[in-house]
Amino acid sequence: MDPSSTGEKSPRGELWCSLAIVAMLVSSVALLLLAPLVLDESYSWVRHTTSEAGAQGVTGAWMTRAGFALFGLAVIWLAVRRGLRWGQPGTGLHALFGACMVAVAAFSLRSWQPGVPFDATEDMLHSIAATLMGFAFAFGVVAVGLRRGRAPGSRVLDVGAVTASVLLPLWMVAAPDHAGMLQRLMFAIAYLWYGTEAITGSRPRRDVVGKRPQPVVR
Repeated sequence: MDPSSTGEKSPRGELWCSLAIVAMLVSSVALLLLAPLVLDESYSWVRHTTSEAGAQGVTGAWMTRAGFALFGLAVIWLAVRRGLRWGQPGTGLHALFGACMVAVAAFSLRSWQPGVPFDATEDMLHSIAATLMGFAFAFGVVAVGLRRGRAPGSRVLDVGAVTASVLLPLWMVAAPDHAGMLQRLMFAIAYLWYGTEAITGSRPRRDVVGKRPQPVVR
């Protein structure tokens, strides 16, 4: 039976979409990792955040912004593809995360460098989007975790992701000299979570594998 006739996605098409999403995530990671190499020597990846790497008036900030945009678009695409698995709350929250990530790319933070002109409104919009993004991720992971129940392995990653999204921002406030390193750890966990969802979500669901349409009893 043609999957399209039952509303199901083609397994091959689902696989290719998953690979494309993973490729976007990997490209985003590469851009964020390489970004400090093109910034001013005063930038420290241990102290300064990724948002500061994409700050206003900073030469080479385009690389970080491109990484943010790729990350956001990949998550939005993933949310669309995983709508049935994640459910409406989880899908909506992760789509919001992706949209906020794109907004973070569009609206930049003020520079860490003194004396660099900046737009206060853009700086504020960046901060709002970044804050909303953190809440969307945490609640989105919880929503998806509740949706799928006690799936082996995934629950550990869910708990780790939610715990990190709560504790690491507090740690960043308590240890500002290591804020950049801690934020990157938080990003790494988010990348791992979405990458895992992209890969495992392309597999057929166990509850439908091997099932055949039941005859209608009249």
